Parts: sequence; structure tokens; C-alpha cells
Amino acid sequence: MIKERHYRPFSGWVLLVTTLIILLGSIGLFIHTVTNSDPPQLVPLISSILIFSVGVVMLIGFQAIAPNEARVFLLFGDYKGSTTDSGFFWVNPFFSKKKISMRVRNFETGSKTTPETKDATGKVIQQKSRSSGRPSKVNDRDGNPIEISAVVVWKVINTAEAMFQVDDYEDFVAVQSEAALRNLASRHPYDSDDHTTSLRGCSIEISEQLRLDIQDRLQTAGVEVIEARISHLAYAPEIAAAMLQRQQAQAVVAARTKIVEGAVGMVQMALEHLKRDNIVDLDDERKVAMVSNLLVVLCSDRHTQPVVNTGTLHN
Repeated sequence: MIKERHYRPFSGWVLLVTTLIILLGSIGLFIHTVTNSDPPQLVPLISSILIFSVGVVMLIGFQAIAPNEARVFLLFGDYKGSTTDSGFFWVNPFFSKKKISMRVRNFETGSKTTPETKDATGKVIQQKSRSSGRPSKVNDRDGNPIEISAVVVWKVINTAEAMFQVDDYEDFVAVQSEAALRNLASRHPYDSDDHTTSLRGCSIEISEQLRLDIQDRLQTAGVEVIEARISHLAYAPEIAAAMLQRQQAQAVVAARTKIVEGAVGMVQMALEHLKRDNIVDLDDERKVAMVSNLLVVLCSDRHTQPVVNTGTLHN
């Protein structure tokens, strides 16, 4: 495991003035040597050329670092440190400088990244781009095929690990996030009736589990996962219609259960009211008939047609 070391570069403004003095002084020495001696003296001439070369090499060491950007410095393959300070700096011109963004980034699982394309002269023909995410198809805990995708928000917190522990940390984040999402979906059902954790019914718990799973996989890449949330969740098209019918049936059963509970309460209240106020004295057979009629009226999904008894009390 490579530990991150902080490298403190020199202020660029002081070295810029020094470099300009060296360049202008070497040019002045060269002109003075050529114009005031015939033939020109060899030592001052060579010295002016060497001093000018040193000034040109010093120009390579200047770096302008924007906020939330980092530079990783290597000297002939040896890691010397990283800096996250923003400003204008000067470092050893022989350092290899690797740029890493420490800004907060996000992506949707299932998306594809198109790399930057350059021509033979190094001119960028096509910028780096990322396509929109396509949901991943996976089976949930009950074996039902579902489509799922997630949005992951992350940033680099360790430049050394991001640069040296993995080959391409951006691709590593994308692949491991996809794998963690598939694993999470296979551990939980799409929906549940027994109050267990489900993908649809427990979005907050599922999002936190997904964030922890992705963070565990990206620990070696120097990446912090800030947030991970499911952005798309649905049954696969081949079973979507059947699952919709099941959900509709469950809704109808739940509604009917509520209606029956209310109807029984209303019948009980009616019988108690009749008995308490001595409105009419009903025997058991009449009570059964009354309960049956009231339940039919209250629980029916259509308008009832009343039948008026024009005979005696019992006919």
C-alpha cells in the first residue's frame, strides 16, 4: 500500500522573476560577447548558452493548480509526493506531473465512457464523453428478473492510491459500482409483504447498504463514496404485466378487507342501537337476515335494488 506524501512546492512568482533575470542576463551576455570581441571569446559565449539553457529548463517547472485539483510528482519513476494546494508554483523541472481532479463527480451505472480521441499531431478530435446509463438486468432474491440502475456520487481523497493502486480509477469506480449494485439486488426482494427489507419499500436502507458496499470495494483506490441511490427500478418487460396484475389483485384484496371490516362495525352498531332504544325486538333468525342484507348492501360494488315488504311483519 502506497501512502500519500504531501509535497510543498515553491512559490512560482519568486522563481518566475529569477528565471526571467537568468534568461535576459544570458541573452545580454551573449550579445555583449559577440559584439565586443573579434573573434568572440569562447568561455563567455558557452557560459551564456548554458545559462540560457538553464533558464529554459526552469520554465518547465512552473505549474498553475486550480482549486480541487492535485498533482502527483514522480522523479524517474520514484514517487516524491502530491500537492493539493491551489495557486502558481514551481517544482523540479524533471518531475513527471500527473493531474488528478478531486472534485465531486457522479455517474449512473450502465453508462459507457468514450475516451478522448487525438490525431497524429496531438490535436483533440473528440472530447471524452459518457453515454446515458442503461438499467442492468438482474434477478432479485426471489428469482424475479428486474431492471435496476443507480447514481453514485464520489470523489478522490487519496491521490497516491488512486494513481498507483489501480490502473484506471475512473473505470474501476464504474465497474465496481455495477458489481455492487448487482450483488445488492440479488440479496433483496423487489417487494415484500412480511416487512422484510425490499428494494422498492425500503429505499433509504437500500441506498445506505449500496453506499457501504461500493465504499468497501473502492477502499484500495483512494475514493470516497458520498452517496449512492437507486435511480431506476422496475420489473423486466417479460414479467411486468403479470406482476402488475398481482399488485392490482393485492390492492383489491386490501380494499375489500377494509370494506368488510367497516361493514361489520356498522352492522354491529345498528343492532346495538336498535336494542338500546327498543326500536324493534328481533329474534335470532331476523338478526341473521338483517346482518345478511346489510352486509350485501355495504360490501357490494354495485348499487343495490331494494325490495319493499308490503305484507305482515313476518311475511
